[in-house]
Amino acid sequence: MLEEEKIAIQKLDDHYCFACGTANPIGLNLDFYRSGDRVCSEVTLKKVHAGWDNMVHGGIISTVLDEIMSWAIMYRKKVFLVTRNMSIKYVRPVLVGTPLTARGWLVDDSEPPKIRARAEIRDEQKRLLVRSKGEFVKVPEEQFSLIPQEVRGSMAALFEKFQ
Repeated sequence: MLEEEKIAIQKLDDHYCFACGTANPIGLNLDFYRSGDRVCSEVTLKKVHAGWDNMVHGGIISTVLDEIMSWAIMYRKKVFLVTRNMSIKYVRPVLVGTPLTARGWLVDDSEPPKIRARAEIRDEQKRLLVRSKGEFVKVPEEQFSLIPQEVRGSMAALFEKFQ
């Protein structure tokens, strides 16, 4: 099977998001790329991300899944959104130091403002470790005041660059 092309997705600089921010000194600083209809990120989580000794904490894993689904939706729909709910199925242990690929994709946007997505995390051998599904909600314009003006402008400009 041929591997799909990886097309880098630009993100905001100097942003404090724990998952994708470049300015957060303790954050994950995830980078993203598009591969087919999916948004992906490659990450190797460290000892500081552990729950039990050599296993990545489930909360860190859920953060990665939430973020990859959010970026899949933002990339496709070019909208501000928040997570309404998500469910996670931990299939195999995620070990510290294991190179991982997270993939997220849009599933259904037929009931606005709800948008559904799915995600998974696989190891280098392409074994499924974790899968999730989530429901997200587009932030209505009347609530844009909750998002700092500077971030709104930066994100809108970023959306314009998405292919």
